[in-house]
Parts: sequence; C-alpha cells; structure tokens
Amino acid sequence: MMTATPTIVTLTDNAVKKVKGYLAADESLKGKALRMFVHEGGCSGHEYGFGFDDAKPDAHVVNLDGLDVVVDPASAELLKGSTVDYVESVEGEGFAVTNPNAKGGCGCGHSFNA
Repeated sequence: MMTATPTIVTLTDNAVKKVKGYLAADESLKGKALRMFVHEGGCSGHEYGFGFDDAKPDAHVVNLDGLDVVVDPASAELLKGSTVDYVESVEGEGFAVTNPNAKGGCGCGHSFNA
C-alpha cells in the first residue's frame, strides 16, 4: 500500500510548474507521477534521478499542488527533508536539490555523499 508522507520531499512552485508543463506537453505521461530517486553513481557516490512512472505499492507518495511525487523506500531515507527547485540562469537550467542529508557533494551539483 502506498504511504502518504509529505515530509520526504517538497518542490518549489517553479519546480511544480515545470513538471506540470512536461506532463501537459506529452500525452503519453497522462496519469503518471514524478518519480524521484537516488542511485549509486556520480563523483560523490550518489546521484539524483527523476522520471515519470506509476506509483509502486511500497512507494511513498507526496501530493504537491495536485502533482504526485513518488519515492521508493530506500531513496526516501536519503531524500528526507529535501527541497527541489527549478532554476534558470546564465549558466543553464535544471532541477536543483537541497538535501539536508548530504554530507558533501561535487561541483556539478548532481551527486552527493551521505
């Protein structure tokens, strides 16, 4: 059974707007949730991942402004309390994660150690 856990991850208004834009632009994503996960890799040991998926039975589900975000149990431990923003600057654009569990990271901002 899916577990409603609103404290695992939050998305800023900019991030929610961007994800909803992706969902609206691609009919094949209708009914999908944003899946956020952590996997081994990157120069610091762990990398963030995002995709669109159906919620798995053991997933934590967070509903943010009508958008479901699903997180698997192992990733939830590493993401607890994180905030996701979508930033646009002269250096580029993309999702940025502020993770209170990260003990360090690399210069690219896409990997961390915990």
